[in-house]
Amino acid sequence: MSPPNLRAFLITTILVLMFGQARSVATDDVDFRRDVAPILRTRCLSCHNERDHRGGLSLQSIRSVQAGGESGVVLTPGDVESSYLLDLILPEDGTAEMPKDEAPLSASQITVIREWIESGAAWPDDVVLEPPVLWSLKPVLRPDVPDDVAAPDQLTIRSPIDAFVAARHTEAGLTPAAEANSRTLIRRLFLDLTGLPPTPEAVDSFVQNTKPSAYEQLVDDLLSSPHYGEQWGRYWLDLARYADSEGYLGDSERPHAWVYREWVINAINRDLPFDQFTIEQLAGDLLNEPTLEQKIATGFHRNTLRNTEAGVDLELYRTKEIVDRVNTTGMVWLGLTLGCAECHEHKNDPISQKEFYQLYAFFNNADDVAVTATRPWEIARHNEAMLIWQPQWDKLLQQLRPFESEGLSADQKTELAKQLETISSSTDLNSIEKFHRTTESGWKELKIQLEAHIKKKPVPPSTKARAFAERSKDRRETFVHVRGVYNRPGDKVAPETPAVLPPLQSRGTVPDRFDLARWLFYEDNPLTARVAVNRIWQQLFGQGLVATANDFGMQGATPTHPLLLDWLATEYRRLGWSRKAMIRLIVTSSTYRLSSASNSVSAQQHAGNRLLWRQNSYRVGAESVRDLHLAASGLLDRTIGRKGIRPPLPAFVTEVGRSVKWPESQGSERYRRGMYIFFKRTVPYPMLVTFDAPDTTVSCSRRERSNTPLQALTLLNGPVFFECAQTLGAEAARKFPVDSRKAIRMIFRRCLGRPPMEDELNYLTAAHDEVMRQMNGEETKTGSDDRSAALIVIARIVMNLDEFVTRD
Repeated sequence: MSPPNLRAFLITTILVLMFGQARSVATDDVDFRRDVAPILRTRCLSCHNERDHRGGLSLQSIRSVQAGGESGVVLTPGDVESSYLLDLILPEDGTAEMPKDEAPLSASQITVIREWIESGAAWPDDVVLEPPVLWSLKPVLRPDVPDDVAAPDQLTIRSPIDAFVAARHTEAGLTPAAEANSRTLIRRLFLDLTGLPPTPEAVDSFVQNTKPSAYEQLVDDLLSSPHYGEQWGRYWLDLARYADSEGYLGDSERPHAWVYREWVINAINRDLPFDQFTIEQLAGDLLNEPTLEQKIATGFHRNTLRNTEAGVDLELYRTKEIVDRVNTTGMVWLGLTLGCAECHEHKNDPISQKEFYQLYAFFNNADDVAVTATRPWEIARHNEAMLIWQPQWDKLLQQLRPFESEGLSADQKTELAKQLETISSSTDLNSIEKFHRTTESGWKELKIQLEAHIKKKPVPPSTKARAFAERSKDRRETFVHVRGVYNRPGDKVAPETPAVLPPLQSRGTVPDRFDLARWLFYEDNPLTARVAVNRIWQQLFGQGLVATANDFGMQGATPTHPLLLDWLATEYRRLGWSRKAMIRLIVTSSTYRLSSASNSVSAQQHAGNRLLWRQNSYRVGAESVRDLHLAASGLLDRTIGRKGIRPPLPAFVTEVGRSVKWPESQGSERYRRGMYIFFKRTVPYPMLVTFDAPDTTVSCSRRERSNTPLQALTLLNGPVFFECAQTLGAEAARKFPVDSRKAIRMIFRRCLGRPPMEDELNYLTAAHDEVMRQMNGEETKTGSDDRSAALIVIARIVMNLDEFVTRD
């Protein structure tokens, strides 16, 4: 056959086959199971099911469809024009009424629905469709680690983490960035694990260390640092909505709230396993013979706001506190927005209002108590103070003896000697005065001295921690609050967990908070481990594998690396819920060590770096901004834990609130880390608010990161930041009184962990010389000479560089 004839034959054959196939499709009956059910299941049932029935409509069975919804009948078999269902899904101008807030059905899907209705809308009676299971509620299964991702332009596979990430790179056609240099890596690790910058000496030591284990050894050293507990404790305090005052209009102080903060720091430093860490905070008081520390841990849910105003409805605000505890528990451990079910059925997730109040019942009989929690350091400090005070008191008592027995008989002398022995350790002037009322000589003068010294006596510490205690009698019953109104009781409920999650096993007849805490860590609970590892990942990359760390529900984001998330979740359990082990696993991966430079791979961009072809660069947290300045200047007081501090504040700030007292901390204490700043809810420390610290009224799982002119002005003009620059500049002037370039290098290395590049050094030297010319030997208002003043200016310039407050 000649080529032209062959070509004609092939075209004819193809047309015949296509026509025949088209006729076959057109004449095929639409099959409900094969064609219709998948569309309803994937595009409709998440909202229109037996539980949610949005608009009163469920599409799970033929009977529920025939029942229609709030708009009446939606389906008339055989009559397309009368079937409201078809009107809902037909798009106009690219959008359709249903599915709501989603892309419309495709043209082929709409055709299937239309033909199904035309053909009589057959739906077998025995077919009941099940709505799709939310990804986060599916069982956590340990996936196989990809083993075919090695390629010259891919990640160095140091751990399974890298294999999962590299597999996603391959799928998306991404090339990973190179590994960051040693100076960047050590600063990244210091900031991520301790929140403090490395010293120049530490940087030099790491850069010069050529041992293969140098990086891993640095990680271990930082995880062993007591400052690790401060950095990761600060993250947890955001979740715990920690503050040092009650909130609301009265906003009275919580003078001993810091005891819980100290417990968090210590627990994280000693790597208390996350399951035990949780149990002690939710139900430490219900453990067998709970220790003082376990009682203190229950302060987690005592961080709620409390209205102490006179005349308030106490029961209303008690219920508000319990609602907050339910919401916080759901968000922190389950990643669910339980609060959406307080007043009605949850609109997006499979949580009913009844289930919300079943969880509420776990907390309804937990009463607030105070436990004596005087800390060892408080006792030691008091004993030291007494050692200073007591000798002078003993000396004054000795002055009583020369005239204590004038004019007395032998028996009276004996009796008075016994009395004197009894009161020798007393500071009760009344008893002393009674003893000496017959010995007037010299008493008045001595009494004045005694009174003056008594006022100086150190007060014994009496710290009262806020804790929980389960009431054993007069227990409250729990009812659904109709429309969320506390005094409109609905059905009575008992403590129980949501039906969509594994059933709760109780150790007693009635489940309690201890049972709830254990339930969170059931092996078949799909949420706790996923939520926990995602939050750790978020702190080390600036964003989680699930972007919405507080919402693993229908409205939340889906994971960018679902297999990696599940592998980490199972690994966390395998590691015994060790936070340190999980952090070590992540930071030793190649993925963590990548450069954060957005131009590190030419012509490659990917929205939000969600697939992690590079590391992320972002500003450090509010407290760390202040800590970096204090550390670089050498002013930082590194004391761990203890009471909060009150750095200087302008008077106009404290005048805006009611009963705002702000006694400034003195000495080095005012230079302690930012996490110890006393946080008053109605008048928070302004600098922290400027840099996006949460307001602590509700639990915060991820801080916002804004970029505003006010932040630059704060760093430039804030008193503490100017003081830090002044201290650093003066130190540089003392160490290098002649060589300005060496002084500038010192400032640069102290702040940024690297020497300046030649052009940077030249610019700063020129700026230094210009200031020197302008000063011309004049003394500044602060008393600095022109050389110190010039270096203070340089310190201010370097401390105001974006790089200084950025974690790369």
